[in-house]
Amino acid sequence: MPEWTFFTNYGLVLAYIARNTQGTAREIASAINITERTTLKIIADLEAEGYIDRERVGRGNVYRIQSHMGLRHDTTRDVVVGDLLNVLSYPKGKTSSD
Repeated sequence: MPEWTFFTNYGLVLAYIARNTQGTAREIASAINITERTTLKIIADLEAEGYIDRERVGRGNVYRIQSHMGLRHDTTRDVVVGDLLNVLSYPKGKTSSD
C-alpha cells in the first residue's frame, strides 16, 4: 500500500515556519525529508502568493506568516491559515497582526 499523508509539502513547510520563523531552507528540507531546492521553490511560491513574508536579517531570513490568508481549495477558502495552525496546535509564529 502506498504511503500517504494528510498534508502536502507546502503545508509541512508552512507548519515548520510556524514553529521556527528563522529556519533555513536546509533545516526545513531536512526536517520534512524533501530537497533543499524543493523547499526553496515552496518558500518562493508561498511568498509570491502572500502566505508568508520574508525579512532579511543579517545572513539569514525571518519569516512572517500571513495568518489571515484563506486556504486555497474551493471547499476551504473560508478557513484561514492561522485557524489551521491553531487546530494543529502550532503557534502562528510572527504574523501580520504582531
